[in-house]
Amino acid sequence: MAYRTVSVRSRLMTVSPKVATMSGVNEIRSAFLDYFAKNGHEKVSSSPLVPRNDPTLMFVNAGMVQFKNVFTGEEKRSYSRAVTSQKCVRAGGKHNDLDNVGYTARHHTFFEMLGNFSFGDYFKDHAIELAWSLITKDFGLPRDKLLVTVYSEDDEAAGLWKKIAGLSDDRIIRIGTSDNFWTMGETGPCGPCSEIFFDHGEDIPGGPPGSPNEDGDRFIEIWNLVFMQYEQLAGDERLDLPRPSIDTGMGLERIAAVLQGVHDNYDIDLFRTLIAAVENAIGSRAEGAAVASHRVIADHLRSTAFLIADGVLPSNEGRGYVLRRIMRRAMRHARLLGAGEPVLYKLLPTLIAEMGRAYPELVRGEALIAETLKLEEKRFLQTLDRGLSLLADATEGMGAGQKLSGETAFKLYDTYGFPLDLTQDALRQRGIAVDLDAFNTAMERQKAEARKSWAGSGEAATEKVWFPIRDRVGATEFLGYDTEEASGSVVALVQDGAEVKSATAGEKVFVVVNQTPFYGESGGQLGDAGVMTDGETVIEIEDTQKLADGLFVHRGIVKSGEVSVDDALDLKVEHRRRSKIRSNHSATHLLHEGLREVLGTHVAQKGSLVAPERLRFDFSHPKPMDRAEIEAVERLANGIVRQNAPVETRLMAVDEAIESGAMALFGEKYGDEVRVVSMGTAQEGKKAGKPYSTELCGGTHVSATGEIGVVHVVGESAVGAGVRRIEALTGEAARDYLREQDQRVRKMAALLKASPEDALARLETVVEERRRLERELAEVKKRLALAGEGGGKGDSAKTVNGISYLGRVIDGVSGRDLKGLVDEAKKSVQSGVVAFVGVAEGKASVVVGVTEDLTARFDAVTLVRTASGAIGGKGGGGRPDMAQAGGPDADNAAGAIAAVEKALQESGQAAA
Repeated sequence: MAYRTVSVRSRLMTVSPKVATMSGVNEIRSAFLDYFAKNGHEKVSSSPLVPRNDPTLMFVNAGMVQFKNVFTGEEKRSYSRAVTSQKCVRAGGKHNDLDNVGYTARHHTFFEMLGNFSFGDYFKDHAIELAWSLITKDFGLPRDKLLVTVYSEDDEAAGLWKKIAGLSDDRIIRIGTSDNFWTMGETGPCGPCSEIFFDHGEDIPGGPPGSPNEDGDRFIEIWNLVFMQYEQLAGDERLDLPRPSIDTGMGLERIAAVLQGVHDNYDIDLFRTLIAAVENAIGSRAEGAAVASHRVIADHLRSTAFLIADGVLPSNEGRGYVLRRIMRRAMRHARLLGAGEPVLYKLLPTLIAEMGRAYPELVRGEALIAETLKLEEKRFLQTLDRGLSLLADATEGMGAGQKLSGETAFKLYDTYGFPLDLTQDALRQRGIAVDLDAFNTAMERQKAEARKSWAGSGEAATEKVWFPIRDRVGATEFLGYDTEEASGSVVALVQDGAEVKSATAGEKVFVVVNQTPFYGESGGQLGDAGVMTDGETVIEIEDTQKLADGLFVHRGIVKSGEVSVDDALDLKVEHRRRSKIRSNHSATHLLHEGLREVLGTHVAQKGSLVAPERLRFDFSHPKPMDRAEIEAVERLANGIVRQNAPVETRLMAVDEAIESGAMALFGEKYGDEVRVVSMGTAQEGKKAGKPYSTELCGGTHVSATGEIGVVHVVGESAVGAGVRRIEALTGEAARDYLREQDQRVRKMAALLKASPEDALARLETVVEERRRLERELAEVKKRLALAGEGGGKGDSAKTVNGISYLGRVIDGVSGRDLKGLVDEAKKSVQSGVVAFVGVAEGKASVVVGVTEDLTARFDAVTLVRTASGAIGGKGGGGRPDMAQAGGPDADNAAGAIAAVEKALQESGQAAA
């Protein structure tokens, strides 16, 4: 495919002088958001790429995803109009553009979707008016370059385009297919679409939408307006929605290409900058066949960086697997361009410079993104070498015209991470193809298994019962930051997934009250337990969950009486359990900051468990921590505990909080206002004199760090690739653990007859003394054994058929010491055969030695095997001059000595 290099500025003025000052991607994004904000729309930040309200999606792939529950009526917000620039990824599941990226003008794995939304406010007329005014007046696009499509039955939309935009009938194209009718699913909100197309000119092949050559590149869709006006019911029944809504989507990259006067998305300013960075980093020009590789790297860098920033890490399954595939595709193309070492992380500063202002999560996550890129690319370079070696083995002896087994190609891909296209490239020069049918069969088999195991996306899908309750009664007011006891009114009861009016003794029930001191599980902190009562009625609360955007749901069992909706109850959190949880949660903040101080700013929380008994903290780090690092983190945390500093909590706007230095967790969803928790004052390093730990957190914490008591790390381990875990104890649990350790030390000291302070030195002395005595004892045993005394059983050396033979049984000598004794004995006899049997702990070991002058006549291995049989052994081994064997029958040790002597006699008779 041929690529043209186009000057952005030279073609820009052919569109409109008006857009010259706002043609950059960042300016276009801001202009879009500001335009709709001036027209009464709430600016809503992009949601994370991991969806939290749609279990059918792997990644967010459209601007409306975060508003899905608003459109269905399950969720209500404080605004009825919204505008967003939503980050999207299409690289997994049914929405997968990965394989086309780099070879077409408009395919991307990551893209930004500009959109304006109306939730039952304005409808078709105002949506068309807003869109037409923006693109023709503010963006300055020539009217004669624009045409639209409408659903074939949507006469209203066609009439509005004619009235508002003044378009003639030939530029309002009616499409009767599903391309112009949007549905959320088999049932639910739906409605006709109207798409706006831009004509890039006669020099580009292709025809208008609906024509036979509509797949050409001349007419490009830039904006899709969805008129959500129906509710699709089961079957063919369709009802009018009482409050029709608007959902639009315009690809930022596409509109930027139009406004910058280029036809290809990869010729816009953002991609030209990224591609230039690739050229500089690798030293390869984006020319000819290399263009596709440069484009792949530029595109995949964006999706990789944003996915990591939103909490996805490379792995072998789920989202992490898709991320790894994107990363490795980019890395393979970097290798094709000549990169021999990790290079993608070097491009990150350029990406952040271009997009970091609009998406500050890139700035916050820079250290983690860079560390992940570097580590993964190192691993992949090793994968390449291993894969090529395995491929060479698999194709040994194959010639041109033959095919590599599809199963083998799939194994290389699935097990070793070796992409199919790389396998094909490697074999192409040898004329060997790949059996693609078999490969695809294996791939489909894997996808089928993956679909079976896919458990949804984002947080677990909330049971539908909770959203109606949330809309009816509002969010639960949480009082638990300041108190553990309060009164509340029962606003809903749920049993077996349905609302009920009451529950009686012995029944399990979910209770929702208007206000509660019970903390609902979130952010790794377990939910509270406790009691709800009005005196006669007692409900034992076992757990509390936070569901449906702020609804606190208490799971319990009615121990006595009856509870009904509208009852007033006294609510009491289990104090001891809550106190332990508070201490452990505050300790995780101190440990988190300590890890960043000791290991580096790439450390980010990847999960946690804050329970009453213990805490667990998972964090990004590529290798195990050594003992010194663990002790350093522990020292920093306990230093803040000893300060007994007040734990300060502030309510701030999320942007202000992050700008002030508060740490936000990657991928975490925050509201307009957030709680910022600060602890202690740093005593060393760059933060000396400043708050030690400052994080956005909605959990419960101690009022002063001294309440934690002590922080003690009891374990460090691996969780997965690039993720480590530390486990720790605080307060009473830590003291119990240390008390047990102290008791062990005191018992050891008593046995050593020393004070606890001197126990270690005394133990070292005892160990060294034992080693000395063992050496002396071994030497004494050796001398006695050689002298035939003190435990050596057997005669002095005797002559057997003219050969000097020394055979002895030695008590208390292990097999490892026998060889040295036999060597010494061989020197004493000068010429002959020595056989010693050591007896220790009920087992026997035998060693036979033959002096050098006799090895031609006698083989020590043969003789030791003869002895081994006498003590129940099976063979033996060694050299002709020295061999060893063993056996379980220590009682017949003397028989082993006799067996060797008999063998010597028989050898002499045979010689005679």
